[in-house]
Amino acid sequence: MDWNALKSLAQDAKGRRIEDLFDDDRAARFSARLGDMLFDYSKTNIDEAVLDHLIAMLDVAGVAEKREAMFTGARINETEDRAVLHTALRGIDDAQVMVDGKNVISGVIATLRRMEAFANGVRRGNIAGEAGTAFTDVVNIGIGGSDLGPAMATLALAPYADGPTCHFVSNVDGAHIHDVLSGLNPLTTLVIVASKTFTTIETMTNAQTAKDWLLTSVGPDNLIKHFAAVSTARDKTSEFGVDPDLVFGFEDWVGGRYSMWGPIGLSVMIAIGPKRFAEFLRGAEAMDNHFRSAPWRENLPALLALVGVWHNQGCGYATRAVLPYDQRLARLPAYLQQLEMESNGKRVSMDGADLPVDSGPIVWGEPGTNGQHAFYQLIHQGTRIVPCEFMIAREGHEPNLAHQHQLLVANCLAQSEALMRGRSLQEARAIMAAKGLTGDELDRQARHRVFPGNRPSTTLVYPKLTPHVLGQIVALHEHRVFVEGALLGINSFDQWGVELGKELALALQPILAGEASAQDKDGSTRMLIDYLRNENSS
Repeated sequence: MDWNALKSLAQDAKGRRIEDLFDDDRAARFSARLGDMLFDYSKTNIDEAVLDHLIAMLDVAGVAEKREAMFTGARINETEDRAVLHTALRGIDDAQVMVDGKNVISGVIATLRRMEAFANGVRRGNIAGEAGTAFTDVVNIGIGGSDLGPAMATLALAPYADGPTCHFVSNVDGAHIHDVLSGLNPLTTLVIVASKTFTTIETMTNAQTAKDWLLTSVGPDNLIKHFAAVSTARDKTSEFGVDPDLVFGFEDWVGGRYSMWGPIGLSVMIAIGPKRFAEFLRGAEAMDNHFRSAPWRENLPALLALVGVWHNQGCGYATRAVLPYDQRLARLPAYLQQLEMESNGKRVSMDGADLPVDSGPIVWGEPGTNGQHAFYQLIHQGTRIVPCEFMIAREGHEPNLAHQHQLLVANCLAQSEALMRGRSLQEARAIMAAKGLTGDELDRQARHRVFPGNRPSTTLVYPKLTPHVLGQIVALHEHRVFVEGALLGINSFDQWGVELGKELALALQPILAGEASAQDKDGSTRMLIDYLRNENSS
C-alpha cells in the first residue's frame, strides 16, 4: 500500500480551502444514499483526485475479496482461527452460510426463536418471579460488548420500549450495581448475566452481588426464577444456578463487540418486543446487502471508511469526534469507541510486521447541542484539527415539539458550516469596529474572534431513529471499521490488548488483600499498594 502517495495528496490539500472546492454539483457528487439515508462528505478536503486514489487503495488491498470472505464464513480472524459472522445473526433470509461444512443459519434461527419465546413470556407475565408477579425490571449484567451495545440500543429505542424497564450494570465498582439495585423490587426483577465464558471477573462479581441481593427476598429455592444467562459455558451457568432452558449461547464466530444482534441483545428484545427487534435486524441486513453490492462511489460504509483513512492516515488527524444530534444516541460515541478502538487499535499487520502508518484514531464525542457548550471551543478555535461526524434525524419522535427539533437541526447544520467557513480577521475586525472599538484594542479583540475554518466534517442524515434505522447505523459503522482494517492490513477482530491488564489485576488482588508479597512490583506500584492498604500513609 502506497501510504506516501496518500500523505503527499494530503500535503497538497493543505494549501486549499474546502469551501473553494464547491461548485454547483459538488454536494451531489460527494454524497451517497441508501434509501432515505444520506451521507454527505462534501465538507472535507477530498476532491476527485483524492477520491480516485482512495478507491484505488480499496482494490490494491483486495477489500472486495476480503469482504466476501467475511460474509461467506472464511476464517479471517487469523490470530484466533475463527470466522467472523456477526452478519449471519441478521441475515436470516439467507439460504445458507457455511462454516466448516455446516450451515449455521438454522442454528441462528433456532436461537432467535428461543429468544422470542422467552422475551414474549417475560413481557406478557407468563414468565415471572417467585411471587408470580410479572417482572417490571430487567438488569443486564455484562461488560464491554455484553453491555455497550444493548445499553446503547435500549436508550436509542426508548420510544418503542413497552416492556419491562431495562437497566445495565457493567463497572466492577460496587457503586454501579448498588445504585441500580437500590431502586428496584427484588420480587419483580429479572437478572440477565451476559458473559460468554461466564468467567469475566467484573461480570461474575456483579452477578454474585445481585444473587446475594435477591437471596434475601426470594430465598434459595426461588433464585432460579430470577436469572437468565447469555453464555456458552453451560457447566458454569448451571453451577451458578441458572435454569438450562434460560441459557442462550452464541458461536465463537461472533465477537463480543459485534454480538448484540444475537442473544446479547436479549434485553433489547425484552424492552421493545420481538417484532421491533426483527426490524432492527432487518435494518442491519439492508446495510449488509448495500455494502456487498453497491459500487464503491455509492457505498456508504466504504466511503465513511475512506474519509476516515484520509483524515487519519493521510492528513494525520489523530482523533475523530462523533456528534449525534439525537439525545437518544447519547451512548453511541461510547459504543463506537469500543467498535473502532478495540478493533483497529493495533500496531502490527496480519503477518506480524510493524504498521508503516498510525492505526485507528481516538474516537470520542457527545450528543449535540450539549457538546457545543463544552468542547466545541477547541474544535473551532483550537490548534488541532478534529474531523467531526455529525448525525441528525429529519424527524423527531415528538410531533408536539417539532419546533425544538427544527432548532436542533439548525444547530447541527450551523456547526458543520461554521467549521468549514470560519471567520476571517477582516470579518472579525468589522464586527468589533461596529461595536465602537478602534486601534490596538480593536485588533486585540478581533483576533479572539477569528475562526480558522477549513475544518472537515461529514453529516449522516436519516429519516427517524427507528429500530430499522438504528440497525442501519450500527451496521454502517461495523463495515466502516472492517474496511479501514482491511486497508491497514490488520486483524480487526481480535483484542489481545485487553489481556495484559486483566492478568496483572488478578495477580494484584491477593497482594492488596495482604495474602501475597509486592516484592516483584515496581516502586510506583508498591508505593500505591502501601498507600491504599494504609500501611505507609500518614
